[in-house]
Amino acid sequence: MKVILLGGTKDSTNIISHLKKNYDVFILTTTTTEYGARLAQEAGSDETIARPLLKDEIISIIKENEFDILIDATHPFAEHITQTSASIAKELEMPYIRFERPITNLENIDTSHIRYVKSFDDAGKLIENEFVKGNVLHFAGANTMADIVKYVSVERFYPRILKVESSLKKCEELGVDAGHIIPMTGAATLEENIDLIEKYDASVMITKESGEIGGVVEKIEAANIKNIAVIMIQRPEIRMLEKNDIVNDLKELDKKIKSF
Repeated sequence: MKVILLGGTKDSTNIISHLKKNYDVFILTTTTTEYGARLAQEAGSDETIARPLLKDEIISIIKENEFDILIDATHPFAEHITQTSASIAKELEMPYIRFERPITNLENIDTSHIRYVKSFDDAGKLIENEFVKGNVLHFAGANTMADIVKYVSVERFYPRILKVESSLKKCEELGVDAGHIIPMTGAATLEENIDLIEKYDASVMITKESGEIGGVVEKIEAANIKNIAVIMIQRPEIRMLEKNDIVNDLKELDKKIKSF
């Protein structure tokens, strides 16, 4: 079996390890960064591509290498690539799986500090209007910073990002001081989040609804303990996805693979 996997997430490395352990499989993983590609290689991916790909490039790679299955395990907020991957699979009439981490279960968690918004632009406006004191912890990636600093002074802005060239360049372009950059190497623990809130005198934290694997619960609990607000961006609804294309865990992934 030959699999092309759109990755760059913890989900994707878990899938690589699972497939290599349980199937006779060749895996090509595409990521947007060298860091993501290195993690994919460490998980067992046979080959990697470490740059963003256009739709035509993905189609050419699939055709030239005769891949059997396309698996999209990109981030829940990578709306464009998920729409693209679904359309590619339809166009090529090939088996397609969207691996989508479940929505965070907040049933037993105090959610009183959470403010839900639909976009980062809305998050920036909310901070500008209601959180005028204290600093802002941005736990939502480098690509979303610009929508916040349109409304929030960079003097108050502290992003937690991967210290890779593209992200550092975005910080420089936006005027974010190097001393404000918090290096990211994975999901933070409850204690680490508390330390960051205290260290940077934060009054508000921005995060995506990225699921338990993205450390959302630990962020909320830290905010609750320190009595600060969490602005949570809700997941986008991905068009073109069919319900039976989506799996939420490795058992469902196995079931789907065996159905092809």
